[in-house]
Amino acid sequence: MLPKFSSRAFLAPMAGVSDPALRLQCKKMGAGLVVTEFTSIHSIIAKEKQFKENMKTIQEFIEFSEQERPISVQLFGSDLFALEKAATIVEPYFDIIDYNMGCPAPHITQQMAGGALLQEVNLTQQIFKTLVSAVKKPVTLKIRSGVTEASKFLFREIAEIAEDEGIQMITFHPRTVSQGYSGNADWKLIKELKEISNIPIVGNGDISTPEDAKTMLDETNCDYVMIGRGAMGNPFLFEQINDYLETNSYKEYSFQDRLDSFFDYLRLTSQYKIKFSNIKSQAMRFTKGMKGGSKLRSKITFSKNLEELEKIMKEAYFLS
Repeated sequence: MLPKFSSRAFLAPMAGVSDPALRLQCKKMGAGLVVTEFTSIHSIIAKEKQFKENMKTIQEFIEFSEQERPISVQLFGSDLFALEKAATIVEPYFDIIDYNMGCPAPHITQQMAGGALLQEVNLTQQIFKTLVSAVKKPVTLKIRSGVTEASKFLFREIAEIAEDEGIQMITFHPRTVSQGYSGNADWKLIKELKEISNIPIVGNGDISTPEDAKTMLDETNCDYVMIGRGAMGNPFLFEQINDYLETNSYKEYSFQDRLDSFFDYLRLTSQYKIKFSNIKSQAMRFTKGMKGGSKLRSKITFSKNLEELEKIMKEAYFLS
C-alpha cells in the first residue's frame, strides 16, 4: 500500500537538484512526497559491495534523512537481474521504489533506460514484473507520453501494462522524449490517462505557481501534482500550493525570504556530501528574478569554496 501523503504536491526527482538538503527544505514547506535523484541500478550494486566491506550501508551513497519520510527512491536501468538486486538493496531504507521511464537525456536513453523504454513493450512488462515481485514496498512509475510526436500515445499501453503488473501509482509528464523540456506539457493527456486508470495519477510538467497546480488538478482530475523546475530555488511553492488549494489565497515571499531560504539550505548541506558545483548551481536558482541577479550569478560562477559563496550571497541582501 502507498503511504499516506500529507499534501497533494510532490517534489520531482531532478539530477543535481533534488539533493537531501533541498528535499528536506521542500518537505518542511509542505511537500507530500520527495523523491531522490535518479540512481543507476548498476551503481547501487557496485556501491553496496564496497560499503559492505567497510561495514557501511547504501545510505552512504544515496543520502537522506528520516525527516523526509515518506521518501521514494528512483531507479533507472533495464538489466533485469541487476534491477532485482538493486531493488532489494534499497528496499529496507525507502518507503516507495520509483522506476524512471521518463528521462530524455541522450546518455540515459542510449543505454536503453529512461524514456527510451516507452517503445519496448515486452521489456517494460518484464521490468514491472521483476520489480513488483522483488520487493514488498509499493512500486511506482514515472513516464513521458512517448518518444516522438508520432508516438506520443505510447503512454496508454505502458500505463495499462503497469497497472496489470501491480504498479501502484504513475507520475506522468506529458511531453515526448524528443521534446525534452521544450514546448508545452499537454495536460489533456494527463486527463486521458486519469480516465483510463484505476490507480493514482500524478500530473507533472509546467507547474510554477499555485494557480498552475490548481488548474492542473481541476482540468485533469489527477490525484497529485509533481513539481520539478518550479521548485528550484523556491521551496515556498509547496506551502503556497497547499494554502491555495485550501483557502484560495497564499503568502507571497520576497527575495530576502529567498536568500534566507538559501542560507537555510547551506546550513543543511553541511550534513551531507553534496558537491560544491551543485551547491553553486542551487545558489544561482535562489537568485533567479532578483534585481542584479545576473551580475550575482556571474560572481557565483567564479566562487571557489563555500566561504566565498557565502560572502557573495550575503552581498545579495543589499541588492534585494
